[in-house]
Amino acid sequence: MSQLTIYADNDANKALVSTSNADDIAKQLAKVNVRFEQWQANADINEHTTHEQIISAYKNDIDRLKTENGYQTVDVISLAKGNLGASELRKKFLFEHTHSEDEVRFFVKGQGLFCLHLGNKVYQVLCQQGDLISVPELTPHWFDMGSDPEFTAIRLFNNTEGWVAKSTDSSIAKQFPLLS
Repeated sequence: MSQLTIYADNDANKALVSTSNADDIAKQLAKVNVRFEQWQANADINEHTTHEQIISAYKNDIDRLKTENGYQTVDVISLAKGNLGASELRKKFLFEHTHSEDEVRFFVKGQGLFCLHLGNKVYQVLCQQGDLISVPELTPHWFDMGSDPEFTAIRLFNNTEGWVAKSTDSSIAKQFPLLS
């Protein structure tokens, strides 16, 4: 179940807001210019579905976002449970950073925790199957995929080189809860 928890950025022990209602999540995030949507596939997706078939199953929503925001590149990334490189890959995203473009992820399968540091608050968004999140460019954030991740996600990029992170040199990400 999708979840939004909002904290003061100086107190990870007390949630200011906590909701699993998708409409409430979308409304709360829209207030800070973050897009949250839930999509439905137009075809069945299973463990044998190719990346091209996954993109085709969500073509209408992908095309809508490309038109609205000028995204140029779309791909699919998958990580299976038990991946030996998962621990190192997880560390790659656990520090507060920004991007020079939007970070757009749609979860076809599995889950991920996006943590956004906006003003004096931290917004933790647990995205699960069917959830899209678009984190605006230059938004300080970090991402946790969990200790034994399993997910498939569609990514959209403005920059044809893909994802490039710039550290904020803040230690705030270490102060807030992560996935197990």
